[in-house]
Amino acid sequence: MCEIETIENDTYQGLNHLSILILTGNPIQKFSTEAFSGLSSLQTLVAVETNLHSLEDLPIGYLKNLKELNVAHNLIRSFKLPEYFSNMTNLEYLDISNNKIKNIYHSDLQVLHQMPLLNLSLDLSLNPLSFIQPGAFKEIKLHELTLRSNFDSIDVMKTCIQGLAGLKIHHLVLGEFKNERNLESFDKYLLEGLCNLTIEKFRIAFFDEFSEDITDLFNCLANVSTISLVHLFLKRPRYFPKNLRWQRLEMVNCEFEEFPKWELDSLKEFVFTANKGVSTFTEMKLESLEFLDLSRNDLSFKGCCSYTDLGTTRLKHLDLSFNDIITMSSNFLGLEQLEYLDFQHSTLKQSSDFSVFLSLRNLRYLDISYTHTQVVFKGIFDGLVSLQVLKMAGNSFRDNFLPNIFKDLTNLTILDLSKCQLEGVSQTAFGSLPKLQLINMSHNNLLSLDTVPYEPLLSLQILDCSFNRIVASKEQVQQHFPSNLVSLNLTRNDFACVCEHQSFLQWVKDHRHLLVEVEEMVCTKPLDMQDMPLLSFRNATCQRSKTIITVSVFTVLMVSLVAVLVYKFYFHLMLLAGCKKYSRGESTYDAFVIYSSQDEDWVRNELVKNLEEGVPPFQLCLHYRDFIPGVAIAANIIQEGFHKSRKVIVVVSRHFIQSRWCIFEYEIAQTWQFLSSRAGIIFIVLQKVEKSLLRQQVELYRLLSRNTYLEWEDSVLGRHIFWRRLRKALLDGKPWSPEEMADAENN
Repeated sequence: MCEIETIENDTYQGLNHLSILILTGNPIQKFSTEAFSGLSSLQTLVAVETNLHSLEDLPIGYLKNLKELNVAHNLIRSFKLPEYFSNMTNLEYLDISNNKIKNIYHSDLQVLHQMPLLNLSLDLSLNPLSFIQPGAFKEIKLHELTLRSNFDSIDVMKTCIQGLAGLKIHHLVLGEFKNERNLESFDKYLLEGLCNLTIEKFRIAFFDEFSEDITDLFNCLANVSTISLVHLFLKRPRYFPKNLRWQRLEMVNCEFEEFPKWELDSLKEFVFTANKGVSTFTEMKLESLEFLDLSRNDLSFKGCCSYTDLGTTRLKHLDLSFNDIITMSSNFLGLEQLEYLDFQHSTLKQSSDFSVFLSLRNLRYLDISYTHTQVVFKGIFDGLVSLQVLKMAGNSFRDNFLPNIFKDLTNLTILDLSKCQLEGVSQTAFGSLPKLQLINMSHNNLLSLDTVPYEPLLSLQILDCSFNRIVASKEQVQQHFPSNLVSLNLTRNDFACVCEHQSFLQWVKDHRHLLVEVEEMVCTKPLDMQDMPLLSFRNATCQRSKTIITVSVFTVLMVSLVAVLVYKFYFHLMLLAGCKKYSRGESTYDAFVIYSSQDEDWVRNELVKNLEEGVPPFQLCLHYRDFIPGVAIAANIIQEGFHKSRKVIVVVSRHFIQSRWCIFEYEIAQTWQFLSSRAGIIFIVLQKVEKSLLRQQVELYRLLSRNTYLEWEDSVLGRHIFWRRLRKALLDGKPWSPEEMADAENN
């Protein structure tokens, strides 16, 4: 507000290109006769809350291009249209709502009688109308007339509707506003006066107390083409009369106790949205229906969708979005003419169990976004040969991987796969989509930009991969992006600004014209470059680093080689030192047992029991019992196992050959035998070992081939021979005390 009180002549001189002028809220006391001169191109004038008392006070007769005049919320008491309105042949909309108009007389509309404005729309809402002179609107043609919250009683409303007799109108709007309720109930005879009007479209809004019997309510509207019912409490609507010729019926934000069952043979379009009180869809019978919108009702569909459900074979548009559970039990039998299908934000069941859309060869638009669908069946979209737009955001795929499920969609131009938790894309995923122009892959979990899947998309122009976890692209990025691509969005990803991805970072600089908001593409790794723009990365840094890296790698390799050699010969040196240290001392154990942990039951129950509890007793070195805690395993093997034992028992089995630790112990045993000049290794073959498996350890295979070994046989005779031969081998070189000799002889 500018607190303007007076608009003088030629105030707007020179503004001949101005198309919109808004004077709202200014306390204007005077408009000079030439106040708006110079506004030859003005199309919209808004003078809301400007203390205007009469349309005569507005000197706008020379604004011949004016299309919209809004003088709402003023103090106008008369609806008399000034003579200058006859000059405003382009005027399309006059908003005179919320003024003080009570009566409308024939003389007030004389201008419209003399020169009817065929496209004029009038809004008289919120004026306290009490009387409209009969015949005042006779033979007048209007595009739209709005009368909402105008009447303080049902009788006044009936009288005023009768005063509209003779009016020819394209769209008539009656009713109340949500926060401006004057009428408490709705009489079913209220609309009788409309029989004297010629109406193309009718809309009635905001009546709570609505008659349950609506059979006669719309008798005077039988020839109307479009009926719109908004925010009405209809409870249980009975059947409409059979003679209705409606082609479009809209029921928005109404309240029902059950889904309406109407048979309207002429109806082609039915909009039933955002209604309350209805939870379950029931079968319909509207044989001429081509357009059906059942969105935002929280409806449940026990079976969808076929001719028997919807009662028509002519349907081209079906919107079931924002509902409850929809069970897909049919593949649209009888609905082959469908061109538009929307399920978004409803819960689809069994949609990926079979080719549910197989018969929809004419479908051009399909939206199954956020329907809790997990795509498992690869033939889910079979049959959609005419589809141009597919939206399936917010769903999921098996293993978070996108396979080729689009083989029939050769006419597809727009594909939305955002928020599908995708981590990978098949290289043939888009191989059958030659006309695809736009792909939305945003808000997924892609780790790299693999361009191979997009290579066949010769028509691709827009690719959105924002809000993923892309670190960089693969090397073929420069070779396989389609030549028609004009927009690539890679913002909000996890780019790594390291030399490893130098070629990609350089590609970003070279193709900045292709990338959306390239300045917003920032590094996330390494930490010292976090939030730095990719365009700031310098290749020279990588060149300097290469020399440093080469020297560092060579140094690391040399150190590693020395370490490996030291590690390899470390145990041999330990054995050599140990042999010198223990060569003259007595052995603590008779034998050190090498075996796989998988064979421990046999060692405990057979070997230990028979040797340590037998006669003579032998002392065995076992890792689980005799190794010193806190000492490295390798050190225990050498110091406790080999150095303190006279002999070594090797228990050979399949598990032994496949154990790295067992082979390590066996190799050390060979070195120990060589350094100590003892023939102290006793081989026990616990079970039959395949030669192919045994040959994996060449040295062991050779030793068993040319040396005698013991073979375990679980029979009375076999066990007797086995233990006799093993004890004999262990007795070889064993020192005996006189007491032990006497005990042995007695036993």
